[in-house]
Amino acid sequence: MNVYLGIGSNLGDRQGNILQALQKLRGIARVEEVSAYYETPPAAGVAGPAFLNVAAKLSTALEPEPFEAAVRRIEVAVGRQRTQHLAARPIDIDILIVEGLERDFGRFAVPHPYLAERSFNLVPLAEIAPSLVDAKSGKTYGELAALVDPRAYARKVRSLNFLANRQEDEPDVRLSINRVGVSNVKRLVRLQVGGRETAFNAVFSMVADLAPDKAGVHMSRFSELLEEAMLDALSRGDRHGRMEDVATAIAREIVDSQKALRADVRLEADFGLERWTPVSGKRGEETYTLVAIAHAERDRLRRVIGVEAEGMTACPCAQLMVREHSLRELVEAGFSEADANRALDALPVATHNQRGRGGILIGVPDGRDTDVRAEDLVDIVENAMSSETYDLLKRPDEFFIVNKAHHNPKFVEDVVRGIMASVLDVYADFPDDTFVGTSQTNYESIHKHDAFAEAFGTFGELRRELRTQRYDGAKTDLATWLGTQSSPVVA
Repeated sequence: MNVYLGIGSNLGDRQGNILQALQKLRGIARVEEVSAYYETPPAAGVAGPAFLNVAAKLSTALEPEPFEAAVRRIEVAVGRQRTQHLAARPIDIDILIVEGLERDFGRFAVPHPYLAERSFNLVPLAEIAPSLVDAKSGKTYGELAALVDPRAYARKVRSLNFLANRQEDEPDVRLSINRVGVSNVKRLVRLQVGGRETAFNAVFSMVADLAPDKAGVHMSRFSELLEEAMLDALSRGDRHGRMEDVATAIAREIVDSQKALRADVRLEADFGLERWTPVSGKRGEETYTLVAIAHAERDRLRRVIGVEAEGMTACPCAQLMVREHSLRELVEAGFSEADANRALDALPVATHNQRGRGGILIGVPDGRDTDVRAEDLVDIVENAMSSETYDLLKRPDEFFIVNKAHHNPKFVEDVVRGIMASVLDVYADFPDDTFVGTSQTNYESIHKHDAFAEAFGTFGELRRELRTQRYDGAKTDLATWLGTQSSPVVA
């Protein structure tokens, strides 16, 4: 349902009140268009100073009556008090037109019965819907607005405008900068995933290069690009919204709007997957991190998809020492060495454990991004560790995980190598120029440091190394594969 509203204020911070109302309206509808601001004197009998007015087009799934009730609640939330009928008011929202509706609802007729006579609603409405026809007069709202005395209203700019543009001036030191932008930008991103809307708590980093003759980039523009890109990713009907679509759209727009040679965008977002505990079968949702990176140039684009997941590892080195000591103790207690070894083979041997966090990034070939699913990447990372972990565990589940981990000890290096091998197996049909990067951090339990390992390269480089069993030298890192000038990770 498309609805046209007239929103006005003549008390307090008029522009702020209107912006607050629009923000709250986004909770019940999609704001499609908003007119410029128009200032008009209050209507006859209405108290207070001049009104500031806008018209807005919204689309909503609500029926008219619930929509009207929600609008009245928004008026109250912004600060309207209905003490006197013609009192000054911080906010006033008129429902002007409900497209396709032939009946009245609430206390409003459709269209609003006095719309054609009220210039404070008519002129803003004509700006965003000039071709709509007024049912009462048979004229379009554009034609009706042309009849309004221009002295009855004043079109206002949305904000202060300044000629100063220091970013475009020449800097004192004419040196280029490799990466400049914004980081740690937090947004709630809603995408259509699997046929339903899913919310992600996302953190963005957006950077561009800077030419030696420009003093700076327009920092505020990055946030605008973020909002526009998310809307663009959602509006495409030919594919589901994906995080890498958002990152790609932002990177491309940064190159265009900032006149940059290259731009990098990285986003991280938490997401949940349904999981069942291994013995008790308790259902829960485990949280993982989705990573998307896009690098854009004028005629080139590359992007990376990845995940981060937690698990646990059991130390092989300490376990071997415990086993060796246990073997001596059993032999001294009268067991034969063969029987002692049989017993130690049958039982999990003690060792110290670490919680680990593993990550995987895949530089996706053109046209194959939909073949890489976050769920599959999570499985690869978890399976490379000694055991997966869960938020909720019953006692049988705890035993299962501890027993599994101690029968499957792993160094941090083992985890990284296991991830790489699994990626090459799962995506065996991907071309040689596909990139893969992996990392693992073990948060040590008996040391005061953490253990870390990472590996990277193209599929071709890794396949050749496995085939020849020979180290060929430095492999392609992420920055090289993307074509960036430095690491795309922005702190």
